[in-house]
Amino acid sequence: MLELNFPKYIFKIKKEAEKFYILDSLRKKYVKLTPEEWVRQHAVQFLISEKHYPQGRIGVEVSLTVNGCTRRSDAVVFDTNGLPLLIMECKAPDVKITKQVFEQIAIYNITLKAEYLYVTNGIEHFYCRIFHQEARYSFLQTLPDYTTILS
Repeated sequence: MLELNFPKYIFKIKKEAEKFYILDSLRKKYVKLTPEEWVRQHAVQFLISEKHYPQGRIGVEVSLTVNGCTRRSDAVVFDTNGLPLLIMECKAPDVKITKQVFEQIAIYNITLKAEYLYVTNGIEHFYCRIFHQEARYSFLQTLPDYTTILS
């Protein structure tokens, strides 16, 4: 798989019937290793290892209903009260991060009302803080550490 703009992480990968699978440590099962999944596994490990987000507070492929349609976010981090704190959207490395990608995660956030958004294709990373009451947002240089967000 392609080298990404993340620290080096070790993953368990297996091959079955000419297809590769990666162990998702959160879902505790092997999932098909696609380019997007490669990015998601790295991004989740980044949250856990570098930014100290508790593994037990991260949900992968969280279902939500938006305008009557069922959607799935790549990952959602929940706060200590079980409320969405951060939504993560992952794209394959060859997918450019565009306005449409941000619109997708913004639509998810209409329902979830998370304070932070994280969009990545494994090469480029974008972090955004949402100020819901003021109806504004701000891009961040880096994603805050979990303990910083909660303090």
